[in-house]
Amino acid sequence: MRNLCFIAVLVALLTSCATAQDSSRLLVADQLFHAQDSILLRAGNYSDTIKIKYAKGLKVDYGKDGIHVTVSNPDPAVKTAKPQHIVIRKSSSRFICTTALQLGNFEILGLENKIVGINSLRHIFSLKMIDQLETGKTAEIGKEGNFDLETVMRIKPDYILVSASKYGGFEALKECNIPLVFHHGYKETNPLGQAEWIKLVGLLTGETRRANAVFADIERKYNTLKDEVEKTCTSAKMKPTVISGRQLRDGWYIVGGKSYMAQIFKDAGADYIMKNNKESGGVALDFETVYAKGIHADFWQTDGSSDGNYTLQNLAGEDTRYATMDAFKNKRVVFCDLSQTPYRELAGVQPHFLLADFVKAFHPELLPHYTPKYYKLIK
Repeated sequence: MRNLCFIAVLVALLTSCATAQDSSRLLVADQLFHAQDSILLRAGNYSDTIKIKYAKGLKVDYGKDGIHVTVSNPDPAVKTAKPQHIVIRKSSSRFICTTALQLGNFEILGLENKIVGINSLRHIFSLKMIDQLETGKTAEIGKEGNFDLETVMRIKPDYILVSASKYGGFEALKECNIPLVFHHGYKETNPLGQAEWIKLVGLLTGETRRANAVFADIERKYNTLKDEVEKTCTSAKMKPTVISGRQLRDGWYIVGGKSYMAQIFKDAGADYIMKNNKESGGVALDFETVYAKGIHADFWQTDGSSDGNYTLQNLAGEDTRYATMDAFKNKRVVFCDLSQTPYRELAGVQPHFLLADFVKAFHPELLPHYTPKYYKLIK
């Protein structure tokens, strides 16, 4: 009888330990998404030398006459664009940003105070930037094609960050004789490559230790979660299928099979229905083509702007055929509300949160305590 009791206790203890070990293993990635603000306090422990690991559009060389930075467009579709060469000899503290993502690069580094001018963006989520605009520390310079050149000259920026996608809109700024720096981060197809463009801001501002610290934190969280997913999804059967986008104007817009988001899907342990598509950005296809491929997908990723709580009913109201899709019927639509979240500002420099959002949807057991930041399942 004593032996039986001993065996029962032993089994209970072993089961308890195994459960604790399993819980510990599952929570490794989950625990990394807490205490987000401490990394800047440890920036002094990091190197002040910038090295590029993932970004295809950045190259940094240290010379006797300064830091040589080569900026190029990493978009595979761009063959003829000439790279831009910058020699940095001193740090700068006055910048104009012309896109939300550029703002996000400064925001994640805690350097909003260095932005003296900004494009007239529709939505700004940074509380510091809103305060700077209200107090006059940062000026609105208008929109591409209609910039207020007098304001640009008055605020005396050291650099103006511009976007390669805004064709013709920045020609007038050249008249101000202020250096324009192309920020191609959004063209990177590697999620960590896109986030790594914060190192360009670190170089220009002289805050290289801060940039290295923040990026190392992003990289660690992203790769740790990615590794957890790989350990869990050991077979194709364990990877749910996912379709993207929806009908907008002249076609169903999906993310290309070689895009940044397609890589996020893969790293989150999903099989993207359109993975064989060769595009690195968004692409419009006819409704029937995407519908036929995606009707039985396990999950559906899409985004948009709403005035309130976007629901499955709202989605079905756009096209009744949506309600016939498996992901819709099983309430597995993962939606990002662009008007309610700082997606345009910060998602590009927070790929670890994007990855976590989709892991939470696809494999919730890996992140039991995580609250989605951008994409979440809607009801």
